[in-house]
Parts: sequence; structure tokens; C-alpha cells
Amino acid sequence: MRRIVSAKEPAMNATPRKHARVLFDEYHSESWSISAGRARQMQPEDPANASYQRAADALAARDFLVRRNIDAPLTPEALAETDVLALVHPCDPRWERTTSANPPALSAKELDAVLGFVRAGGGLLVITEYEHDKYGDNLNELLAPAGLRIENGKVFDRTACALDNPEWFFATPADGSPLGHRASRACFYRAGWVVGEGTAWSASAQAHPAEAGVIGTARFGEGRIVVVTDSVLFGDERFGAFDHAQLWLNIAHWLAAPAFARRAESSGELSVPRFAPLLSCVDALREIQESNGAVPSEQHAGAARSVEAILAHLDALRPLFPHQTEYFETLVRDFTAWRGAGFGKPDFAASLAAFHPEKHRRDGIEHLVVFPLYTPNASGDTRFEALLLRTPWPAWLDELERTRFHNEKFVPGHLVEFTRGYDSECAVLFPETISLTGRTPNHFAVILCDREARRLQRCARECIAAVRLDVFPELECWLGSLPLMQDTLALWDLIHDTSHSAGELPFDPFMIRQRAPFWMYGLEELRVDLRAFGEAVRLAEEGFPFARYVTWAILLDRIFRFPLTGPRVRNYDALGGQLLFAYLHQKDVLVWNDNRLAIRWDALADGVAGLREELRTLYKLGADCSKMRFWLAAHDLVSRHVPPNVGSRWQRDARAFADESDPRAAIALVNDDEFPLGNFHLNLRRNLPPK
Repeated sequence: MRRIVSAKEPAMNATPRKHARVLFDEYHSESWSISAGRARQMQPEDPANASYQRAADALAARDFLVRRNIDAPLTPEALAETDVLALVHPCDPRWERTTSANPPALSAKELDAVLGFVRAGGGLLVITEYEHDKYGDNLNELLAPAGLRIENGKVFDRTACALDNPEWFFATPADGSPLGHRASRACFYRAGWVVGEGTAWSASAQAHPAEAGVIGTARFGEGRIVVVTDSVLFGDERFGAFDHAQLWLNIAHWLAAPAFARRAESSGELSVPRFAPLLSCVDALREIQESNGAVPSEQHAGAARSVEAILAHLDALRPLFPHQTEYFETLVRDFTAWRGAGFGKPDFAASLAAFHPEKHRRDGIEHLVVFPLYTPNASGDTRFEALLLRTPWPAWLDELERTRFHNEKFVPGHLVEFTRGYDSECAVLFPETISLTGRTPNHFAVILCDREARRLQRCARECIAAVRLDVFPELECWLGSLPLMQDTLALWDLIHDTSHSAGELPFDPFMIRQRAPFWMYGLEELRVDLRAFGEAVRLAEEGFPFARYVTWAILLDRIFRFPLTGPRVRNYDALGGQLLFAYLHQKDVLVWNDNRLAIRWDALADGVAGLREELRTLYKLGADCSKMRFWLAAHDLVSRHVPPNVGSRWQRDARAFADESDPRAAIALVNDDEFPLGNFHLNLRRNLPPK
């Protein structure tokens, strides 16, 4: 029976789900183990020289499930449960102490199984050593179909070496290699070389052989292969040296990228099969409603039939939603009252008061929603909508909400089924979108992170292609995986929503029922996103690397999607994106050169922190000055980075405000497009695929 052993998980109370599976083979007499205990058995005098535990732990701390194959050959069945296979220096035991006494060569069946695995989209990592032929493996037979070959020899370099030892030489990445992301220097401690078309890292031109390829890559079928010619490079003793750890992560993510893309998004399967008839009835009712939600007298008979059918379906569905018993009962009363009052403008305040998704945040729980809503995407029309929401609430998100970002109103959601009004870009369900005649309560905020993830993924991919932005391996994995992006958006939304009530707050941060120039809304949304960015950086530094994805989401959504989405009529979200892009561009964090965009990822956090400090200073001033002065100072801040409309009456040298007694008069002078798009975004928009 095959025995596969899991690697040690990082010591965290709750961690995100894993999205790729890495199998380290230790059956074929490998000279390294990802178990520190097994390494001590192999080399009790120097266990670090036989251990890949640190390398395995680095993967387990990310999105990888790491396992060992220790007592059975490699078969198609075993590889079916694997995304990346690692063969770490299979070696005849005559040369080194190894993980087993089995032959280092793969059998013919194993060769076929591994090649079939890669051809179907798997990742293969082969790590070998100098003077390769003596170790008794048949790795070159395995690699030949992919056009790679390990040569038998040793690289020397007296011009770029460590401790004056020409066998310990430095290598650098090839121009444009994805394996060079934030990794520019690695020390190889006696290495051979590999030949083929894909040289990812090489020795210097003064080495012997000159520019020897010490890391080679190949694409084979749908999968990918990496060959490394020095096994010490990622061993425990050297893993933290130079850029070795980053190079290791680059390799693992590049190999796993096809697997991330294969992972299906969170299931949209209709788990309540009897929900579809309710959708049809609500859609039929929507068609006969007027703009205020009322039904004209000539349609009352049809409305009565629809309501009767809706009530019957609600009664049938009630047992499937025991946590919503009070809500179902109140819905029936509100529908009955609406029908009895002659189908006028609906008021479902009682149902809204009984609807509490925020009290039932459990992973996978579903909520049925039926309300008269202002039609999504800023329409003033009122129509009934029916939604089936599924709540993602993994343990790690629950822990962060309880311990770091407490927000009892926040509810992430996946939209499983919906009526026609939500056949749109709408990604929220707020109490203020529900038709009422009295004051709107504010006890929950549902953010549809699955929709946010899909539109971010689509827009980011299109824009990245248009501006030819280099995509490093981990970013490729993230962009390819909707489940990973959905979890990212859930964390971003939690921190974002919580941040509205944190920091210097000279006004109601949610700005509900307030009237102000639209750039004030844009600055507030940007302020909380920059705080979310900073909190994500801090979380990652504290040992929660998943949070780094939030920083990528904020950057790409803000600089790409936000400026290009929607009309130019006082679009405050677009302005926030324009400001972030302009600030980072002027600070050379974003570099636009030769019609190509580059991001200095190592400078990104400091760049965002600089803009965040400008906003903090503005908000601090806002508590001490009048509303009008605050608005003017905010306009000045934006104008420093995003030039205002040439006809702006608000720019510093064109202001002619006599007094502050009537702010509405000043707001009326705001141009619909007070801060026009710059040339970067205008050209980008023209180069995107037509919608």
C-alpha cells in the first residue's frame, strides 16, 4: 500500500485552503528528504546537508499541500493526486547516503507515467548534481522528449565565485525569465549544466563552460519542467542565502501555474433545486412593476397570481433555511400586506429588519433573499429581486475578523442564483438598496466577492496583455485561480469595510445621505483601500503570506479597472484609481516606457505608504477647518497628481467663491468630468477588446 506523508504545516491557528499539491519523491534513492527527521537518520553528523525541510515549509506556508512519496513506485494513480512532482537528486547509494535503497532510475512504466502527467498539465522539478552520469539515474531519458539534457561535467568560474572557490560560483537569471522575479543572485555549490532552448539561469560569460545553463526550463504538452543542476542550493543550510528562497518560490509557482488555472471556481451549483420556480415567479412580477415598484391597476390580477405563487414557493422552501424562519414569516406578512393595500409602492421594512445574514456567518451557509430593490447599478427604479447567496466564511477569515478586523456587519457572499436585475455588474447587497418608506437600518453589508473576483480577473488579464506587463510566477498562479482570487477579495473587503471607521474621520466615512463634491467620495474609498494595503503588508510580514494577494488586488483593480469602468460623470471610483496610478507613476513605482508598463514591486509598499500619508494629513486638516475649506484642500491634493479639467472652477487659480453659506452652489460648479483621464488610460482603453 502506498504511504504518502504530509509535510509539516506552518504554525498558525487557521490557514487558507491549499490550491496545488507538491509530491516529493523519496522512493528512488534521493539524497535529500523534506523530513528533518529522515535527514538526521541519513546524516546524523550534518542533517542540514540532507534536508529540504525549509524548502518544503516555505511551500506549505503558501498555497501548497506538500507530501512525500516514500514506499511505492510512481504510478498514474499517484500522480493523479499531484500537481508538481519533485525528484531531488536520485542517487546511487555508493555516492551519497539516500532516502532508500531502491534504484535511482525510474522504470519504463514510471517514465511513461511521469511524461503523461506532465503532458496533461503537471509540473516536474528535476534537481541533479555535477558529474551527473555517475549517479545512476535515467533523468536524461525522462527529459529527452522535452528537449532538455543534463551534461556530465562541472562548472568553474574564477571571476564570480564565493570565498575564492571557483566551484562555488554565482549565477544570474536570463533576461525576461519568470524565474528571475525579485531574485537576481544565487550561489551554486558545485553544479553541472543543462542544455536546451529554455535557459532560465546561467553562469557568467567568463565561466567554463561560458554562460553555462544551470537552470533549464521547458514546456511539454500542457505542463512545465524545471531542471536545477545543484541540489545544495535549496538545502536547509543554504536556503536562506542570497536569493535562494525567492528563486525556489518562483520555480514552484511557475511549475504549478497550470494547476492553479485548472482549479474550478467555487461551486455555483444550485444546492436548492426548488429555487428556480421562485426565480421565475419573481421575474414575472418584475415585468409588470412600474418604476417605483407599484403595479398598475390593469395588471393587478397578474400581480395577485404572482404573489400567490411566490408565497407557495416560500412555504415549500422554508424548511431548507431554518436559520431564516423569522425572515420567511415576515416576508409572507409583507407580501400579504402589499397585496392587500393594492400593490402600491412596496415597503418591506419589517422583512428587512428580520433579515440577518451577519448573524449566521458559517462557511457554506446559504441565504434566500427576496426584496423590492432599487435596480442594481445606480438605477432609481424599484423591482423585486430574488437571490440565493452562499457565504464563504473559512476559519482563517473568521479568526482575522475576531482578532484583527472586527466588523459584525460584514458578510462576504457568492451569488449562486438571481433574478434579472442582478444580471449586471452589481456586487453588493446593502440595506439602503431596499425599497422602504421610512429610515433605512444599517445592520449588514453583503459583498459579492465572487463577482468582484471575476471582473478583476477579466480586466486585469486584458490590461496586462495590452500594456505588456511582465507576470511573475506567483502572480500568474493568483490570476489563474478564481477560488484564490475570491478568498483574496473576501479579505480585502473585510479590511476595507472596517477601515471606513478607522483613522482621522472629519465626517461620516460612509457618507450616507451626505452631499459633497464627488472627489471626496473617491478619496474616502481610496483612503480605506490604502489602509487595507498597509494592513495586508503587515499581515504578510507577521507570517500570513496570503495577505500579499490583497496588495496585488488593490493595485491592479485600482490602476486598471476603476479608471476604465463606467461613465465619466462624477465617477469617484475612477478618480481614486487615477490618483493612485498618477502618484505611483510620478514616484517611478510604475514605469511607463516604450509603450510597456513595469512595476517596481520592491518599491510598491513604500509608494503606497507615501500617498496614504498625504491622505492622512488631509483628513487631519479636515477636523480643524470648515467643510468648504476641506473640499478645496482635497481638490488641491488631487490636482497635484491628476490635472483638473481646463475649465474647472475649482482649481486654485480659477476659484471665485464669495462665501461658504451655500455649499450646494459650489457643488453645482463641479464639472461632470472634473479630472479627465490621462493619456495612459485613454490609450489603454482604446487597446482593450471591445465589450
